[in-house]
Amino acid sequence: MTVEQNVLQQHSQKHQQTLLNQLREVTGTTDVQLLQQALQVSNGDLVEAVAFLTEKNAKVPQQDEATYYQTTQVGNDRYISVGSQADTNVIDLTGDDKDDLQRAIALSLEESSRAFRETGITDEEQAISRVLEASIAENKASLKRTHTEVWSDSPNPHDRKRMENCPVGLKNVGNTCWFSAVIQSLFNLLEFQRLVLHYSPPARVQDLPRNQKEHRNLPFMQELRNLFSLMVGSKRKYVDPSRAVEILKDAFKSSESQQQDVSEFTHKLLDWLEDAFQMKAEEDREGEKPKNPMVELFYGRFLAVGVLEGKKFENTEMFGQYPLQVNGFKDLHECLEAAMIEGEIESLHSSAENSAKSGQEHWFTELPPVLTFELSRFEFNQALGRPEKIHNKLEFPSMLYMDRYMDRNREITRIKREEIRRLKEHLTLLQQRLERYLSYGSGPKRFPLADVLQYAMEFASSKPVCTSPVEDIDTSAPPGGTMGQPLTAEQGPSSLPPEGSAPMTQQRVPIHKPFTQSRLPPDLPMHPAPRHITDEELRVLEGCLHRWRSEVENDTRDLQGSISRIHRTIELMYSDKSMMQVPYRLHAVLVHEGQANAGHYWAYIYDPHQHRWMKYNDISVTKSSWEELVRDSFGGYRNASAYCLMYINDKKPFLIEEEFDKETGQMLSGLDKLPPDLKAYVTEDNGLFDKEVEEWDTLQETHGISTLPHASTAVLVHYMEQPSPTDDSKHLQEDTERAISKAVAEQQEERSPEGLLSAAIKVEYTRLLRFAQEDTALENDYRLQHVIVYFIQNQAPKKILERTLLMQFADRNLGFDERCKSIMKVARAKLDLIKPEEVNMEEYEMWHQDYRNFRETTIFLMIGLELFQKKSFVEALMYLIYSYQYNRELLVKGLYRGHDEELIGHYRRECLLKLNDNAAGMFESGEEPEVSKGLSIMNELVVPCIPLLLVHDTEKDLLAVEDMRNRWCSYLGQEMEPNLQEKLTDFLPKLLDCSTEIKSFHDPPKLPTYSTLELVERYSRVMASLSRVPADGR
Repeated sequence: MTVEQNVLQQHSQKHQQTLLNQLREVTGTTDVQLLQQALQVSNGDLVEAVAFLTEKNAKVPQQDEATYYQTTQVGNDRYISVGSQADTNVIDLTGDDKDDLQRAIALSLEESSRAFRETGITDEEQAISRVLEASIAENKASLKRTHTEVWSDSPNPHDRKRMENCPVGLKNVGNTCWFSAVIQSLFNLLEFQRLVLHYSPPARVQDLPRNQKEHRNLPFMQELRNLFSLMVGSKRKYVDPSRAVEILKDAFKSSESQQQDVSEFTHKLLDWLEDAFQMKAEEDREGEKPKNPMVELFYGRFLAVGVLEGKKFENTEMFGQYPLQVNGFKDLHECLEAAMIEGEIESLHSSAENSAKSGQEHWFTELPPVLTFELSRFEFNQALGRPEKIHNKLEFPSMLYMDRYMDRNREITRIKREEIRRLKEHLTLLQQRLERYLSYGSGPKRFPLADVLQYAMEFASSKPVCTSPVEDIDTSAPPGGTMGQPLTAEQGPSSLPPEGSAPMTQQRVPIHKPFTQSRLPPDLPMHPAPRHITDEELRVLEGCLHRWRSEVENDTRDLQGSISRIHRTIELMYSDKSMMQVPYRLHAVLVHEGQANAGHYWAYIYDPHQHRWMKYNDISVTKSSWEELVRDSFGGYRNASAYCLMYINDKKPFLIEEEFDKETGQMLSGLDKLPPDLKAYVTEDNGLFDKEVEEWDTLQETHGISTLPHASTAVLVHYMEQPSPTDDSKHLQEDTERAISKAVAEQQEERSPEGLLSAAIKVEYTRLLRFAQEDTALENDYRLQHVIVYFIQNQAPKKILERTLLMQFADRNLGFDERCKSIMKVARAKLDLIKPEEVNMEEYEMWHQDYRNFRETTIFLMIGLELFQKKSFVEALMYLIYSYQYNRELLVKGLYRGHDEELIGHYRRECLLKLNDNAAGMFESGEEPEVSKGLSIMNELVVPCIPLLLVHDTEKDLLAVEDMRNRWCSYLGQEMEPNLQEKLTDFLPKLLDCSTEIKSFHDPPKLPTYSTLELVERYSRVMASLSRVPADGR
């Protein structure tokens, strides 16, 4: 065999072994013969080999249905785990297979080095490849979706139009919220933004890239420039980053898919940017050592000082993103302190060269202008064989002083650390002493010592009891009764019934006498008390207990005071000015919500010019606050926590300074910030968008279509001005005629039509005022019976009330007797005499439109509740959704403009939870028609409604959303068919999207017409049924 043949054979064996390893990891199959068979059948094609093994496994007899589905959450039988085969790197450690255990250990310890050694591809590159494959596949699939789905673009371009000076969002093109979060954080570093926008590729590689890096990085840089230019000058509310993601996808190849890790992506992105700028720097500074702006912006250096097996060493290392462990620490400084010291650091300060101890310290010699911390919130659970997220709370400041970690402050920091160590030792001792006072006793139950002494004093001070606590209880007496009780000394003979009296047939109430108040009635538990105690004994004991209690309280106060002072001393240890010379201000916080296997990313970014925090959540960019950031970022709330912190040097304002025109001195904004090629690119895109808006407006004008359905624009027949005698007009007519008849009966002197009209209006107004002031049950809403009741309760102007009542008496459909006719004519004449300046007709119409909106909202609510009670949740949802939305708009104007918001919100929430449960049950069935139906319910009904629950941030709605998400996330990591796993992986990012923007929605249902009597009767019936079935307190 020749040397060349030998080399080729070794290479072939290595390649085959690599494929076997990849196939083993992807499928979880450990049978080597089966893996080799799959490779032979597929001729070395990894995708076909996976398909072969998947089909092979599918033919294996499955477990029976009863054992296949397993409950995963103890104490909650609503969550049934269907499971997942998606996480191919997770090994089942719950069985007895030793091979699995060994493989898990090997994976956790050697996976990174082995993968790179065998394939030449790093873990980061593989991970990025996996997520990008999933992202592009999701983006292609999204093209087939209908516009009614929540993640698609609104067909109305006005919904996608950018507000003036509002930041531009980024469209999530499929599992790319990580991309949006990182890119927005970098884009808002104005120095970084300028570097990207003004980047030009080296002249020698514009035509033909020399190597793979240039072939990859240069097109990516151009697409990043295009993306940044759109984020600067686009007229669109959000832009599509698909082209940049496509180039990232093409850089690596892999068949797996999972949501990308923010820190890994940021690290790889900066690597690519560094390479791109390095090429340019080398060309611009031939003969000199080139300066790379990415390195200068994001990379720093630290000095590692330590002892290894007794030998001291020092070496300088470069760092970019600095990793920090979260578990076991309460704030960022604790994380940093732990990261800066490793091993037994005391050996560093000793002069013994032969010490076997090892340890090292890190001291920053040079900090980058942009300092990024990776917070490690994931850890691998060896027992469960899968990664888990750490939800512990970790606080971090808005201003971070890095002086204590700098090499130039090494000695003073060591002194302060030693002082803090000594104080913490003393603090531990004091806390242990305090604990002995606060948890006194030798048994399992312990109590504060001061309370124990107080209880002893109370016991000793109780009146002595001469009898046993069980002697005065008659075991034959009925429980709690007084009949048949033995005679006590306190009761005396007078308490007995007189002789010859009738036997007692009712329970007697015991008599409490003033001098026996310390003695409880026999049917109540008796307070324990000493049997025998003399006055002298009591006096001595009370004196001792009182003195001891005072001593204990004083000792406790002293200990608590000392502990507080030590805490304060530690907090202020680095507060002197000499240790506050390296300030770093928090620029961006990247947040992850969800679990280890799935979740959603967004970013909080500080706007130094507006002095406020902004929330960048894919296409949604909204104003925020430090309080909201703390709630979502510190951890422990809604499974959300900070995952990456970006600080900037507060003494280097160029990082966030705007650019100014050198000639005019004016600040550049919009298209003026862009170089000519990008300005032309954005102008062209804006022209396309303007054309889309123009075409849309023309289409709407042609067809006369309103772009947004709204209750206030609904066309309803006026409830008081109907042209023919309908049920409503008959009802109103009867009320009017009754008022006239009563006025005639009361008016003995003034019988003119004018007088009768005035009296009748007064009678009718008095009747309606009584209704408006009456405190009624939920089902008796008098506002539905008459508009005047609604107006009175909402304090409508007097002129509006008067004109409305005149309109009622001017109805042409009144009775045809002469008296009613004459009153109607007078009312119409008075209406004609009202001058325009006396009644604002726009205000009049507005009040009546509000009442029509109120009635329409009532119908939405009524039908929704009726359908909910019939368990027709799919049909009920839209009625409840729109009743809540329209009712909220009414309540903005006044408390009595609409219905009880909490009640509507409860049934809206419950309807979504029921639909979620039904859809999850269908998914759990595993049957294809049911699974598709369940996911359709989620995609078309539940997911579009989640932003409605998140937008107002009410606790019960947030809990409901968390409940729904947890239900679906509980399926992750469990066994299920590959097609189910694929559907679940496709669906979860949509469910976990935290955007509060309603991107598109179903049209409101068309409402039937009801007369007032019908509406009042049906509304009363459904509300009465609700009062009989109390709403649960979810």
